Amino acid sequence: MAEIKSHEFETFLQKSARNYRIYVIYGPDRGLVSERAGLLAGKSGVALDDPFSLTKLDIGDLQKDPGRLVDEVQSIGLFGGEKLIWIRGAANEKYLVDSLALLAEKPLEAAYLIIEAGDLKKGSLLRKTAEAARSVMTIPSYADDSRALNALIDTELGAEKLGITPTARQALIALIGGDRIASRNEVRKLALYCRGFDTVEEHHVTEIIGDASAISVDDAVDAILGGDLNAFLHAMQKISSSKTAIFLVLQACLKQFQLLDSMRAEMDEKRLQPPQVMQTMGRHLHFRRKPIIEQALRQWTAESIARESNRLQAAILQTRRRQVLEDSVAMQTLLSTTLQSGRKSA
Repeated sequence: MAEIKSHEFETFLQKSARNYRIYVIYGPDRGLVSERAGLLAGKSGVALDDPFSLTKLDIGDLQKDPGRLVDEVQSIGLFGGEKLIWIRGAANEKYLVDSLALLAEKPLEAAYLIIEAGDLKKGSLLRKTAEAARSVMTIPSYADDSRALNALIDTELGAEKLGITPTARQALIALIGGDRIASRNEVRKLALYCRGFDTVEEHHVTEIIGDASAISVDDAVDAILGGDLNAFLHAMQKISSSKTAIFLVLQACLKQFQLLDSMRAEMDEKRLQPPQVMQTMGRHLHFRRKPIIEQALRQWTAESIARESNRLQAAILQTRRRQVLEDSVAMQTLLSTTLQSGRKSA
């Protein structure tokens, strides 16, 4: 088993990262997952600006061609040298897990593989496979604690030669932390705002910083399921400002409807009520999200869930085929789903 704790990443990056060629990075903080993937990519030595050396794929690309990952890793670069294959948006897809198990059997010779995944539960297929393979480094990425947030603040403000008062630091920490990239962007915005000063004061924080801790794909999905249009638009605005890909919201929404589909089938087959099925199939959900899922189970029938899942899948396929339209297709689809939920709860 090759695994580190979330707080051990910096030490691993500096001392041991080059000892591995396959990394699975997972966790609820998608910004932190993405940032760590980028740092590992930089350590690989592969030219990240060379399209012949770097191949970035969304998990949907592998769904259309399950054997592509193995082919990409084992193929020889056009001009020789080492390659990096970078997968985003992974969960527990069987075709990905099967490919990872195959690639982990023997050391990679001329390629690196980075897999970005969501919040994998202990015992989930992808996490279990990665943790069992000695050639794969598994890296959990959880929301920053106060020590990590303080280090982030000191790094970003220090780059601009700025100090910060204790009260300003306390106010700033209260407003960031939900997503690493969003938090970093907020602190950089603060540093730019305070350029020319020696010290960041509390009023600077309240004047320029928004609540970055609320930036989350889950917030958008919860608003969609609840049919809350204002909350949905607010969440999407924050996601956009944090430079989180809107495709991830579309993908997370589909996964939520797939869970609803399984739970609804269990209800119909065993004639259960939503609270009963939540006790079994909803145990892994965060307590804050359980009432939202339970309400959705009351409102959506099996047929309407299947219909909406098909529409989300079609939208995902369209965004992959015509990436120039990705944001508009995703936004239109998610907005439609939000309005559908709103009508059902009316």
